[in-house]
Amino acid sequence: MPSWKSRGLRGSLLEEMINATNESYRKKGLALVQKIPTPIKPVEIHPTKRHITLAYFEQKSTVDYIGVVQGVPVCFDAKECATDTFPLANVHRHQMQFMKEFEQQEGLSFFLLYFKEKNIFYYLPWRKMEEFWNRAEEGGRKSFRFDELDPHYQISTYEGVMLHYLEMINMDLQERE
Repeated sequence: MPSWKSRGLRGSLLEEMINATNESYRKKGLALVQKIPTPIKPVEIHPTKRHITLAYFEQKSTVDYIGVVQGVPVCFDAKECATDTFPLANVHRHQMQFMKEFEQQEGLSFFLLYFKEKNIFYYLPWRKMEEFWNRAEEGGRKSFRFDELDPHYQISTYEGVMLHYLEMINMDLQERE
């Protein structure tokens, strides 16, 4: 069983930027999106400082964030990639299934990606991730390259903190109509 010290986005630049963006959106009344904590089971607790030093995930997480944007239910996962090739092993079958079911309930599912090498943030609609996923399932590439992505979904950043993904949600919704 994997320990919490070894996985996820804890303390990442992407997560910090999303959290700051979500707080700004909340304060402006634009969206209410929250980070979903993954339930953990503490195994070791520091005897004097009384904090958890080792824990295991009790169950699989679905997505990193869930909420509502001006009446539209949204869920998304945040992923970082060190190069310009994103390995699909970073996405789990249960996440894809949850997002599919969320979409079937008329919600909007997507991924926020950070390509570290290029210092580019990207909005990937779930339906596009599903295309890459299905390609891999059918024996194709087990990854996708940055140059396979629609450049219109690159996310603008402001003041080095804000990831204005609401712009991308708007574009995604317009393409669905």
